[in-house]
Amino acid sequence: MSFFRRHGPGHQNSPRWSDHLLLKLVNIAGALFVMGANGYSVISPLDVYYTGKVTYFTPAPWAFFLWPLIHLLVLGTCIYQFSSRGKEVIIDMIGWNLPILGVLNAMYIYSWANQEYKYALVFMIFTASVVSKIYKIVKMSTVRNICDELFLHLPFSLYHGWAVCLVFSAAFEAFGVNALIEPARNWTKAFVFLSLFILQTIASAYAYATAEGDLPGCIAISWFLWAVFVYQTPEKSPFVHWCALGAAIMSLCWLMRSAIGLELKIRQRNNNNRFFGGNDHESSRLLGH
Repeated sequence: MSFFRRHGPGHQNSPRWSDHLLLKLVNIAGALFVMGANGYSVISPLDVYYTGKVTYFTPAPWAFFLWPLIHLLVLGTCIYQFSSRGKEVIIDMIGWNLPILGVLNAMYIYSWANQEYKYALVFMIFTASVVSKIYKIVKMSTVRNICDELFLHLPFSLYHGWAVCLVFSAAFEAFGVNALIEPARNWTKAFVFLSLFILQTIASAYAYATAEGDLPGCIAISWFLWAVFVYQTPEKSPFVHWCALGAAIMSLCWLMRSAIGLELKIRQRNNNNRFFGGNDHESSRLLGH
C-alpha cells in the first residue's frame, strides 16, 4: 500500500512508520480497550441498556448501536496514523488527546454501566471537551484524500455530535426523576424542552457551519432525537413525546440541508475536475466540516 511505501535514499527526511511508535501503540491499545469495554456492556449479564435508570430524556436502547460504528472508525484512524498524512494530523496535531479521549470514554462507560450516574456525567463532560478539541483540530486540517474523510472527519464528527447528546442524557440520569415511578412535572418538562431546543441549535450550527455543512454531526443528533421520541411514549408523558417528535422532524431539516450542500459540493468538485483535467486539488471538507 502507498501508506507504507518504502522510500529510497532521497527520502531520508520522510516520516517512518516507527516514528512516535509509543503514541501509536497507545492509540491502538486505547481504541481496542474502549471497543472491548463497550462490547462487554452490550453482552454482559447486567443488561445495562435495559435495566438502567429511565428518565424523560432516555433514548431507545438501539440508539447506542452508534457506539460500535464510532469505535470502528476510530480504530481505522489508528491504522491511518501509520501513513505520512495520518501521522501529520493524528500524531503531530492531535497527539495525546486521542488516548486521553479513550480513557475518559472508558471511565464513562464503566460509571454508566454501574449506575453511578453523577460520575458518568462528569466523565462525559470531560469526554465531550476532549472530543471537541480534536474535532476543532480535524476541521482546521485540509482534506487531501478519501482517507481523510473516512478516518479523520467522519469519526470525529459523529463522535462530537453523539457526545453532545450523551451529555444531556447523562445530566437527566444524574439529576432527573425516574420516569417509571414519577410523573413529568413542570420543571422536568421545561428542562426537556430546553434540552431539545439546544440540540436543535447545535444541529443547525452543524448544517450551516460551511456551505456543505457537517452531515455526520447532524446524523448523530437526529439519530438520538428519533430514539428519544420512540422511547418516550405518550403513556409516559404526552408533552415529552410530541416535543421529541417535533425536534426529531426538525432535525431532518438540518440533515437534508447538509446532504444537499454535500451533493452540490461533490458536483462542483466533479465540474472542476472536468474543466481542469482532474488536477484541481479539493481542499474543502465533503463529509464533516
